[in-house]
Amino acid sequence: MMKDLFEVTSTSRTAAGYAPAVSALCNRVSPRHWASRLIQIFLLLALASAVQASDLSATVDRNQIGIDETLNLRLRYSGDESGGQPDFELLEQDFDILSRQQSNQYRVINGRAESFVEWMLTLAPKREGKLFVPSLHYKGQVSDAIPITVTEAGSSPNAGDRQAFLEVELDKEEIYVQEQLLVKVRLYTTVGLHDIATEPLQIPGAHVEKVDEQRYERRINGVGHAVYELTYAVFPESSGELTIPQLNYVAVAGRRDPFSLFNRNSQRLRLRSEAKTIEVQSKPDQYSGSHWLPASSLGIVQSWSQDPENFRVGEPITRIIALRAEGLRAAQLPPLPKLGVDGLKTYPDQPQQDDQVDQSGVTGSRIETTAIVATKPGDYQLPPITITWWDTKTGRQRATQLPAFRFTVSGAAAAAPSQQPGERLPELKPGTEPVAEQSQFWRNLAIAALASHLLWLLYFFYLRNRGSITSSVEEKRQPNAEQQARALEKAVQSGDPQKIQQAILNWLRTRWPHISGKTLSEANRELRFEELQKLQRLLDAALYLTPPRPLNQQQMQILVSRLLKRELVESDAEEAKPLPDLFA
Repeated sequence: MMKDLFEVTSTSRTAAGYAPAVSALCNRVSPRHWASRLIQIFLLLALASAVQASDLSATVDRNQIGIDETLNLRLRYSGDESGGQPDFELLEQDFDILSRQQSNQYRVINGRAESFVEWMLTLAPKREGKLFVPSLHYKGQVSDAIPITVTEAGSSPNAGDRQAFLEVELDKEEIYVQEQLLVKVRLYTTVGLHDIATEPLQIPGAHVEKVDEQRYERRINGVGHAVYELTYAVFPESSGELTIPQLNYVAVAGRRDPFSLFNRNSQRLRLRSEAKTIEVQSKPDQYSGSHWLPASSLGIVQSWSQDPENFRVGEPITRIIALRAEGLRAAQLPPLPKLGVDGLKTYPDQPQQDDQVDQSGVTGSRIETTAIVATKPGDYQLPPITITWWDTKTGRQRATQLPAFRFTVSGAAAAAPSQQPGERLPELKPGTEPVAEQSQFWRNLAIAALASHLLWLLYFFYLRNRGSITSSVEEKRQPNAEQQARALEKAVQSGDPQKIQQAILNWLRTRWPHISGKTLSEANRELRFEELQKLQRLLDAALYLTPPRPLNQQQMQILVSRLLKRELVESDAEEAKPLPDLFA
């Protein structure tokens, strides 16, 4: 009976269509059973109407797509809707659901009212081949399965005029373990894109760091493309095959329509890059260095807190050694050998490590500071420091050496140590009283210490009462920012990178006394001025590269002129300023 009912509902969708069948049925029914037959007829009509009202249908905008494209699935349910949604678990086995929207609609067509609920899903295929949008279930209704053909990227019928695509480029075909590999990911588009969701590059067994981000234009086959480029520095931790996995970007093409519920004027794109593989070689057997350092360049330089010609016994002087390598992180740089010279006491400070990034990758630096105190006069020689490293540009071992350093220490020797075992005491002359002389010495020393203590107390109270006057006098004695600015301009004219670096640091400390950094890189991290970053990059190239890169004096003058006009509030404003939209 139910089968006959569905056949009736499939041939006639209006109440008038049932009239002939009802009339024939009534002619065969006796008056005695008229009432029961009439009730059965009304129940059949109500059931047929209910079956007609409840319907679940699924449609897609296209059945053939590329692996890097998306499709739209429209699921409509005509019937009583009381909340809930279909189960999409089977759908997620072969597709990623990028977006999901729901709407309830009511409309009247030719005097006939209908209501339905609709789901709009944006799907991205997980693999190539023959896939199916499975049959979906909702409130006892089942939709039809839909076949989908997924081709490889760029092989779909409209691949020649794709609106957007991804490209991955490696700067080398093979590398050594722990060597820097630059991976550039480019997003090309010929239309405006917005709401771009980028997937960060993650590689198991490698350290990955984003070093650059650029936007520019490029013409391909005569067609202009906007390009969004990300550069990553990758450092493999072990040898073997390294795989750069596929990256997935999701973006919306077209303009946003705030008055459209589903943004029908826009199209959601899913972009997928190709996976890349590269062979990672182990450390060469002919490498003889104690630390494996694959770098494109490595330099070492030293500086002193004062002129080494003025060394004196008992006065500390600070030695600063900077080790800098392009293509290596600071954590990869080795500690420098300890200094052990007879007659010199050393007090090393904690090393400072810093990584600077730009479009060429990571440049790591390690700065070691040591205070040296001479205990006796004479001529000294600090041994040379040699760093062995592997030149990734030429593919051979190299060595960078800090030459031996000679200097002379003047002054009297420090106090002699106490009597050593076996040492004979000098003979006393007749009539001397050594015990009394020793006693008198300690008494005079105690009196001098007491007098010195009283003088310090008096001086402390004097400073406390006259603190404001003293501070104003000291401020007048200290050079102001204008004097340091003039000194900086003179240093730029001289072209000496060390003088320029020190002059910039002196001006920064005078201009902003709250800076706690002792070096230019530390001050740069606190202030984050664009001109200061560029100046430091030029100075580092002139000081630490091998061979050193000559300074562009005109560029230095322009950057210094801009730096002298800087205000701290401008830096804060730049830091709080949000990034602009990518393309839309």
